[in-house]
Amino acid sequence: MTDSKKPRLRSFETAVNQQHIPESDKYLYRVDAPIHKLVVIGTGTIGQEHMRVAATLGRASVHGIFDISEQSMDAAESAYRNYSTDTPMRYADLKSACMDPAVDAIFICTPNFTHFDVLQVALESGKPIFLEKPMATTLADAARIVEQGNDYAEFIQIGLQYRYKAQYVEAFQEALERKSLGAIKTISMSEYRPPFLDKVGQWNKFNEYSGGTLVEKCCHYFDLINLLADAKPRCVYASGGQAVNFLDFEREGKKSDIDDHGFVTIDYSNGVRASFTLNMFCPDFYEELVVNGTEGRLLAYERVDLQQLKSPDTSVSVYLGEQGASRSTKLSYPAAIEQSGHHGATYYEHIAFLDRLEGGAVDSATPLQGLWAMIVASAAQESITTGGVIDIANFIEQHNLAAALDS
Repeated sequence: MTDSKKPRLRSFETAVNQQHIPESDKYLYRVDAPIHKLVVIGTGTIGQEHMRVAATLGRASVHGIFDISEQSMDAAESAYRNYSTDTPMRYADLKSACMDPAVDAIFICTPNFTHFDVLQVALESGKPIFLEKPMATTLADAARIVEQGNDYAEFIQIGLQYRYKAQYVEAFQEALERKSLGAIKTISMSEYRPPFLDKVGQWNKFNEYSGGTLVEKCCHYFDLINLLADAKPRCVYASGGQAVNFLDFEREGKKSDIDDHGFVTIDYSNGVRASFTLNMFCPDFYEELVVNGTEGRLLAYERVDLQQLKSPDTSVSVYLGEQGASRSTKLSYPAAIEQSGHHGATYYEHIAFLDRLEGGAVDSATPLQGLWAMIVASAAQESITTGGVIDIANFIEQHNLAAALDS
């Protein structure tokens, strides 16, 4: 084993009875100093998660933070002290945060409806950019981001981190790399979870500011389905609405209009058919993926019991019948990684970003892939509103997306 691959023995590094080891004698316990400096724009829930993950991974430090809310920056700085001895710089405005020559890369973690405008300032820096999902709240803005990304000297990575969840990494290996299922024919995904959490300004309770539930929350799943289908969507039909959550919620005289459940059907150009189910008034978290091919079936799931607060119960099973040996695998990342955010997905998303920052070839989410996820989500939102089937070719033409998709 080379030194670059030596294990991180985190439980020993921090153990009370191991603190007598001097720095000069640390080998397995030695943690190399970070070599990259990040600035985090937006220090709410996901911004703080990226700060925590950066400290856990240790390859980059959070050099600075910026948020229009002083309370958010206070909370982020306080939380950061729990896992880092560094104190991030606070910037007075967005431009100074992005243009600081000491910063190597920019993380945009602001509310959805601000993504496009914040990105315009960040692009002036010429630095690598991480842009949280969804990339925008409108298709016009998302298409413009794709075009800007194509002309940008550096790269833009979209925060579709569900690609890095343990069960989906393994599912993709089985279905796409090992081709254990044969030719994929049907894909079914579902998410059951509690309502949207509180946000500063409660922007996630309104379609105008979030992009709509299927854009805000479910772009992750449409990204995964698109990758598994490996084809362009042909038509989308959806049914959904607001049944339970935030029915009495108002802010500044405006009633919440966010959907809390939905059923989506997608037909792809290669004959693959997919479905997605969302329910956001459940007592716990449960995600499921079922993929059927010509030679077998795959089931991947993740369940988190909020009452017990245990590590997620995560599994991938492949059922082959007479085609071969069926198998089930329990999955987990190390606890320190799982606890850093999104059950470890954000940690591996950071690895992909930093690998690319260092010139490596990675398979991270591109603006074009982010746009395709938004196309499916937005078409589903429109289908819920109109009650009709959305032809994607017509939808693309109506929204003037062809140039971005072909660029």
